[in-house]
Amino acid sequence: MNKSFFGKFDVKTIVATALGAALFLVLFAFVKIPSPVPNTNIQIAYGITTFFGALFGPISAALIGFAGHALNDFIAGFGIWWSWVIASAVAGLFAGFAYKFSDLEHGKKPGKMFFILNIVGQFIAWVIVAPILDIVIYAEPVDTVFVQGLTSFVVDAISACVVGGILAYAYAAVRSSASSLDKE
Repeated sequence: MNKSFFGKFDVKTIVATALGAALFLVLFAFVKIPSPVPNTNIQIAYGITTFFGALFGPISAALIGFAGHALNDFIAGFGIWWSWVIASAVAGLFAGFAYKFSDLEHGKKPGKMFFILNIVGQFIAWVIVAPILDIVIYAEPVDTVFVQGLTSFVVDAISACVVGGILAYAYAAVRSSASSLDKE
C-alpha cells in the first residue's frame, strides 16, 4: 500500500470533506451529552473526523473539524471560539494520519495506529492546544481551561475511538464483502 501521508487530493475527497463538515456540524450542534464540567460536552462528532480521516487523510479531517466546529459556533450565535475550533482541526489532523496506516477501501479493519493516533491527537488538541490558546487569546483562568481541556480529552478520545471505530469497522466490512463478489 503506497499512499501519500497527507491523503488524496481529488474531487471525491473535496466532496467527502464538505459532507463530513456538514455531518460534523449537525452532530456537534444536536447530538451532545453534557459533562459535569461547565462548557464541555461529550461530542460524538469527533467520530466523523476519525472515520473520514482514515478514508481521506489528515487535511480532509482537519478541515472537517475546523469547518464543522466554526460553523457550529457561528450558527449558535455566541461567537466563534477560535481556540477550540483550532483544537478540533488539530484533533482531525492527527486522526487523519491514520490514513497512511489504514486500508478501509479494501476491507481491512483499522489497526492499532488508528486508535493510537486518535488518542494522541485528542490529547494534543484538548490538553495542550485549546487551553494554551484560551489563555493567550481570551485570557481565561488557567485552572479552568486545563480542567475543561482534560475533560474534553477523555470524553472526546473515547467518543472518537468508539464512534469512529464503529464506522470504520462497518465500512471495512461492507467493502470487504463488496470486493469479494465474483463477476459472472
